Amino acid sequence: MTSPVSRSVGGMSTTDDYVFRTFPARAPGEDQHDATRAWLQADAQGFHDSRLGDASLDRSATNLANDHQQLTAVYTTSPRPSALGADVPVATFASFERSINVGGAVPLPAHLISSITVRPTHRRHGILRRMMTDDLRSAHEAGYAVAALTVTEATIYRRFGFGPATTVHEVTVTTDQRFRLLTPASGHTELIDPATLLTLSPEVFAGFHRVRPGSVDRHHRYPGRVSGLDGPNGEEDRTVRAAAHYDESGAIDGYVSYRFLGWDTRPHTLEVVDLVATTDAAYLGLWEFLGSVDLIERVRYDAAPADDPLRWALVDPRLIETRDVVDWLWMRVLDVRAAFEARGYTADAAGEVVLSVTDALGYAQGAFRLRVADGRAVVEAADRSQAELELDVWVLGTLYLGGVDPAVLAAAGQLHEVAPGAVSRLRTLLRPVAPVHGITHF
Repeated sequence: MTSPVSRSVGGMSTTDDYVFRTFPARAPGEDQHDATRAWLQADAQGFHDSRLGDASLDRSATNLANDHQQLTAVYTTSPRPSALGADVPVATFASFERSINVGGAVPLPAHLISSITVRPTHRRHGILRRMMTDDLRSAHEAGYAVAALTVTEATIYRRFGFGPATTVHEVTVTTDQRFRLLTPASGHTELIDPATLLTLSPEVFAGFHRVRPGSVDRHHRYPGRVSGLDGPNGEEDRTVRAAAHYDESGAIDGYVSYRFLGWDTRPHTLEVVDLVATTDAAYLGLWEFLGSVDLIERVRYDAAPADDPLRWALVDPRLIETRDVVDWLWMRVLDVRAAFEARGYTADAAGEVVLSVTDALGYAQGAFRLRVADGRAVVEAADRSQAELELDVWVLGTLYLGGVDPAVLAAAGQLHEVAPGAVSRLRTLLRPVAPVHGITHF
């Protein structure tokens, strides 16, 4: 069902049934703060979180304002008696800028989308489509090459051109007497005060972000969350502990925060809150520490890399159980030339391929010649008659970072090979410069 024709004034537009309003998030004491608080409560309800208290509302609003998030709230024009009032949004949407490591010389500024909710009583009215298409139009006009989101429902966003580009493994690792590395990790790990992560976590994450394709730079809530100081309902989570890894020179190159799930949980389990390592040695060193914690028989981690080096470092790799494989970052290409010319390529990638892209929203529609040499790409417009591969824009987003094999997508019927050998050539050209892994949720 499509929404009625709207009437727009500035950052607000109306239909017969709804008012769509976009405004910057505001901290306490600023204009729009009340609207920000109402937006936050509606967002919390949409994701089944607890109602937020005053302190938590103010802290969350400050984080959103520091991120320069643009909030969209949709209000009903005809609330029913005793129902939530006209000042309470029936839908929410947020967007802001952060960089994504795409393997190039510098991270690429990206348009991030978050906090999409529609009240169940107001679905099938075209609200989501209106919010998303308006926002993508603004992102394209602002010159962003890509947009990205992380999703709770995997069936919604292909229609808007997003494709899953990275995955993580949810794992449990048995850490009984069998847990042992084939080669002891280098460096040293020490316990730290979790509050230290307020300043330490951004510094260490910056090192991870520089070297890991698929990484998204973090927003302002992260230090409080990973340290436990901004826990559920805005209260400090005193169950969170932390440790840092030091390299051979004594510099910190990784950290982990974690919590014990309680004596009633069998087997006794640690849950990783955040694990950030700038080197392979730091990653294995932090796991060596987790595997050595007394009285613990299992460690649970929900953001392990798809190609996890721990599996190959353990004497017994069967100690790792993958509970789920989860799509993580969804990418949407808005400017094919800018996106693929910003991307990194391996030194041995050389050649060209012509892609014919279908995009219902028009931003990436057309045929493009991708030519790669010396670790750089040039993208030029081409004629569709020259196409060697045909694909939808969501498939282009899935392929973009190199974390998904084109041959697999071709086998799935989502990448159509017109010229024999084109899939193999694209596979060579898009090979990532390093394993693709992101650990930022937004």
